[in-house]
Amino acid sequence: MSWGVDNLPYGVFSRPGQSPRVGVRYGDRVLDLAPALHDEVFDAPSLNPFMARGRTAWHDTRTLIRNKLTGDLAVTERHLVPLEQVRLHMPFEVADYVDFYCSIDHASNIGQIFRPGTEPLQPNWRHLPVGYHGRSGTVVVSGTPVRRPHGQLGRGAFGPCAKLDIEAELGFVVGVPTELGSPAGAFEDHVFGVTLVNDWSARDIQAWEYVPLGPFLAKSFATSISLWITPLEALPRVPGPAQDPAPADYLRRRGDWGLDISLEVLLNGEVVSRPPYASMYWTPDQMLAHMTVNGASLRTGDLFASGTISGPSRGERGSLIELTWNGTDPLKLASGETRSFLEDGDTVTIRATAGALTLGEVSGTVV
Repeated sequence: MSWGVDNLPYGVFSRPGQSPRVGVRYGDRVLDLAPALHDEVFDAPSLNPFMARGRTAWHDTRTLIRNKLTGDLAVTERHLVPLEQVRLHMPFEVADYVDFYCSIDHASNIGQIFRPGTEPLQPNWRHLPVGYHGRSGTVVVSGTPVRRPHGQLGRGAFGPCAKLDIEAELGFVVGVPTELGSPAGAFEDHVFGVTLVNDWSARDIQAWEYVPLGPFLAKSFATSISLWITPLEALPRVPGPAQDPAPADYLRRRGDWGLDISLEVLLNGEVVSRPPYASMYWTPDQMLAHMTVNGASLRTGDLFASGTISGPSRGERGSLIELTWNGTDPLKLASGETRSFLEDGDTVTIRATAGALTLGEVSGTVV
């Protein structure tokens, strides 16, 4: 089953009258890890203490959980709690948040929309994974309502965003920190797992503010993540795409960290896009290497995201600005309605599969 022993994503849950604690999803139940494994690190309101233990502990714990769930279930059964009896919470404490721009199809589309008649990709794009620092304090868990932002919309214009958009992304959660001045080591020694991300975007605010320093208020009002963190170890890996020119030595891949993950974007319950993560030009190990090559430190709970995931065809674009070409070609929904950008009351859900695994979805409604 998609939520079986090959998956086992981590989350934080609580039962009525009890404090939040760490669990693992198994089918339609949550395994209460603290009593099941006799380990107090899971009797905590976030994954951070466990993630800080490192790769060996992650692997050994996953093996132990799998053994318990495939062995004598009579012993483990009393620690399995039905999902309908629990409340789910933010799974980890976000330290820093960085967002990248790693899809060549997305970057090319945005270049054509914002800079028509010029080369879509900026000269540096094929030489490094472009990114920016976001705002960790506005990273929210799936289900949190998203309030339409206000801001400057042009010279002398201020008001509510009229071009509210989404970005379907994959986020990577850091477990093991680094010291200031020391670049990160192997990707799998630092990154604990992945989560789906919706980086809500105010395109009209963005178009006015982003020159010369890049995204700021257009991105900082809300970023939604899933309730579940899928361990890196569970994911099927594939070779990353060919890169030309060859990247700098510190960006050269030391393994296959392309990921075969298929996403779906739903607007008010209707699938409007199916972005393929496998087409991403820059892979997550390269993102981590670039993020720390200057000596910037990692902290437990750091989150870095891929940027919008888009494929080469229209039906694979991971944002409304691409799907509607900045509103000039609106989406036609099955209800008969059309959308250029999000309206109040719209609900966006992003879900994904990785082979036979299901990733925790991320959803939000505009208010």
